[in-house]
Amino acid sequence: MTNYAESRRDLDSYLNARVPVIGLRTIEQQRAMRLVREVAAQPRRSAMPFWIYTRATGLRDLRTNATMQDDRSLTGAMEFAAAQFTSRPQATLVLVDPDDLDLDTQFTRHVAELARLADAGGGSVVLITDKPIWSGLQRLGMSIRLDLPDVDEMHATVASFLDDHEGVVPIKWDEQDRRRAAEFLHGVSEAEAINLIATIVSKGSVEKEDVLTVARQKDRIFNDLAGLERVTLSEEDYRVGGLANLRAWLARKHEMMHADLRGTGLRPPRGVLLVGVPGCGKSLSAKAVASEWGLPLYRLDMASIHGKYLGESEGRMREALETADRVAPCVLWIDEIEKGLAGRDDINGVGQRIIGQFLFWLQESRSRAFVVATANEVASLPPELLRKGRFDELFFVDLPDEEDRKEIIELYYRRYVKNEPDPEQVARLVDLSEGFAGADIEAALHEVGAEVLLSGGAESLRPSFVEDTFANTSPLSRTNPERIEEIRSWGRERAVPAGRAPGRPGTGGAAPRTRRVVFMGD
Repeated sequence: MTNYAESRRDLDSYLNARVPVIGLRTIEQQRAMRLVREVAAQPRRSAMPFWIYTRATGLRDLRTNATMQDDRSLTGAMEFAAAQFTSRPQATLVLVDPDDLDLDTQFTRHVAELARLADAGGGSVVLITDKPIWSGLQRLGMSIRLDLPDVDEMHATVASFLDDHEGVVPIKWDEQDRRRAAEFLHGVSEAEAINLIATIVSKGSVEKEDVLTVARQKDRIFNDLAGLERVTLSEEDYRVGGLANLRAWLARKHEMMHADLRGTGLRPPRGVLLVGVPGCGKSLSAKAVASEWGLPLYRLDMASIHGKYLGESEGRMREALETADRVAPCVLWIDEIEKGLAGRDDINGVGQRIIGQFLFWLQESRSRAFVVATANEVASLPPELLRKGRFDELFFVDLPDEEDRKEIIELYYRRYVKNEPDPEQVARLVDLSEGFAGADIEAALHEVGAEVLLSGGAESLRPSFVEDTFANTSPLSRTNPERIEEIRSWGRERAVPAGRAPGRPGTGGAAPRTRRVVFMGD
């Protein structure tokens, strides 16, 4: 049963029981008003008076929409209802979004007195609001929460709208496409969903590829998201070089992200935790996934979650995760997650509560928000974060081996130097870049690109300058080898290698290299 059907059933029961105050909590006024009209229109209630008050229309008959009085003020509507409650039994007054219902004020006490008058004659006062109701008023009755449409209701909305336009514009969506669109639209209001579908229909046709357009258009609804930062992807293609294991795994998860999981007992993919050496492309992987999957990318800034007041951090975390559920399907990027979850042993217990809140969401949420979390300080990760069933998988991204360094050098050389690299020089640069992370290679070739720009073109670039630039670059693996070796030892033992299997041909018997780098290609 959909939430709408449950809310309608509850409202019907409360009106039958003549509950004096019925609070209907929702952010969708029009949908709530339609629900009330459906309940009031039942034949057995034909003799019962129903009035509705809104700021725009004043007091009207709920069924006929006839104006009840010229005075459009809320006070006038309540005075009219008070007089009617004493003379007409089983009458119902619906107040839409009145102010300050959450406070103990003269107004809320006036509503409470009105409800007592209604109760004496078997009547009810229905309050449609998106805010909590003052406890002294709410204790006089019952409450209903009308949530945003679930997938089944959204599917019915999408199907109804498209059926209305069948024959007007070509519609190539089949039942599976409609179901996927409904899943993408989960988290928006009915009116917002209709606006999105209408935008697609208005271009003159509904094509197969427009299903993904729904996800992209949905992203435009949300602005100034609490705790989330919208990451704009450039038009350049984000490509993943190497990382064969991770790429194959992500391809399978991509299929699951769009699969119809009804009746399977399965949940959408939860996400991946990438640990490894700094500068080796973990963060760029989040951008690559979002770009390849055609989904919006949001960054959860863990530093902004922490507040100085009691309960503030937990509230911000809860709000951010609820927002992630609403904007799904999306890729949720959490960079350096170990820093955001630090302080788990603090005396106030804030860090531990945030960890628990996040882990509960990871395990229980059924939204299609795919998490890509990265970590450098692997020893700081709380053990409970690594337990199977939290993230779908834990991958280790190591320093690039010779094959990966060659591929990265060629790509960044083309990007910054705007020329094809000489194979012999590439081979020398591969040797010079032993121990480099992908970021080190990019930084060196960026400097080369700057020299090309200043010297007037690639023709004047001296090969020795390129090699000197690499030779003078000091990667983290040289400046802090103990830290890098600690990270690599941890990753080899406790995580799935993101790259090719160790000991493959071409390693020259060197220490196992399980890694690759993500980079932007032309």
